[in-house]
Amino acid sequence: MKIIVCIKSVVKWSAGEPVLAEGKLMRTAEGMELNPFDRPALELGLRLKEERGGSVTALSMGPEAAEDALYEALALGADKAVLACDRALAGSDTLATSYALAAAVKRLAPFDLILFGTRTADSDTGQVGPQTASLLCLPLVGWAWSVKADGGGIEVERRVDGFREIYQADLPAALTVHAGALVPRDVPLYGIGPAFGAGKIERLTCAELGLDPARIGERGSPTRVVSIRPVTRERKCELIAGTVEEQAEEVVKRLLEKGLVG
Repeated sequence: MKIIVCIKSVVKWSAGEPVLAEGKLMRTAEGMELNPFDRPALELGLRLKEERGGSVTALSMGPEAAEDALYEALALGADKAVLACDRALAGSDTLATSYALAAAVKRLAPFDLILFGTRTADSDTGQVGPQTASLLCLPLVGWAWSVKADGGGIEVERRVDGFREIYQADLPAALTVHAGALVPRDVPLYGIGPAFGAGKIERLTCAELGLDPARIGERGSPTRVVSIRPVTRERKCELIAGTVEEQAEEVVKRLLEKGLVG
């Protein structure tokens, strides 16, 4: 199977509040990390390769700082890494991003399966996977839990809203992978050297992808990021004295006062 896994470098909140310059998020290597929701998708791709043979290509769109996530994918076992990298892509929203990724996927054709995480840890929209699949006219199953490949198709188990659903799809197809479906592997020590030392990332520009300037960057984005910052939750704990009945009455009273119950 020829598998493409779309990954993203997201803001690392532990690095502190992200820097905004002229309304744009400044992405630096030390302030970014591989999107945790993409790790199960990458793990699924690697397991399918181990079971069925073939190759895994990690694909991303972003600035040069996004290369670290691709190097990590190579260290984990991906065979190839590709980065759509061009200043004209800056400010792209999910629609413009999906358009660029779809063009990159077409350049990497033929392929059997495209995998996405369900969402990202920074923007948290869950739109890029479905939008990219739609632009490529591919069947999509979201929140995939497990996949069985058989002949020219796949059987996908999906778990959502307390239901277990089974879908069958012809290949090529696209999946978004449930965050709890798989436990991602750790980066093996023997993979770090070859990935970061001899690993090569292919870069693709907008011209090479044949992108329409009116559909990328801020010009091609119907939405804008006005500001972004981590939210600190302030919590306090208060013990309510009295019998169980008195405690219950006090809790109900406070909920009523705050308008939290009617």
